[in-house]
Amino acid sequence: MAREAREGRGRDREAGDELIDKLVSINRVAKVVKGGRRFAFAALVVVGDQKGRVGYGAGKAREVPEAIRKATDRAKRGMIRVPMREGRTLHHDVEGRFGAGRVVLRAAPAGTGIIAGGAMRAVFESLGIGDVVAKCLGSRNPHNMVKATFAALHLCAAPRAVAQRRGRKVSDLLGRRENTTQSAAAGAAPAETADA
Repeated sequence: MAREAREGRGRDREAGDELIDKLVSINRVAKVVKGGRRFAFAALVVVGDQKGRVGYGAGKAREVPEAIRKATDRAKRGMIRVPMREGRTLHHDVEGRFGAGRVVLRAAPAGTGIIAGGAMRAVFESLGIGDVVAKCLGSRNPHNMVKATFAALHLCAAPRAVAQRRGRKVSDLLGRRENTTQSAAAGAAPAETADA
């Protein structure tokens, strides 16, 4: 009885967060037994609030709805928060690996949209990122792609957090980056005129 009450309370709290879930893949697996084959289903689900929190989970069961429910519960338990720039893109480019899966995520200017395939697109839509360019360079297996994407998102850091860790000001970090791009542009301009 206490368990039922606890589950009910958890459901209400999650309903208030307005989480959306996306089914990434569903796979039918067969176990060969003495009387024939026994079929089960494996589901991979991504859950997010479209405000910077996202999680993934896998579930297996004899029926599809039960497998999806298990995967959704696991995804809700393992959610992470990802810092976003202007609430629409990543702060910096990042690469993630898991097993044979390798993904590259790049920050993009406004209006780019989500340029990513399949499993990665589901992660970004659940996360609430509007502009990102992503490329899968390794395994195309949905499980590996999702896990590699999450490995990359774990490496994302906001400038404020980096500045605090280094004991600097945010303006020092961002100012230095802008100065190097301006000096690189200024250094490249005379070389182009010399060639012309």
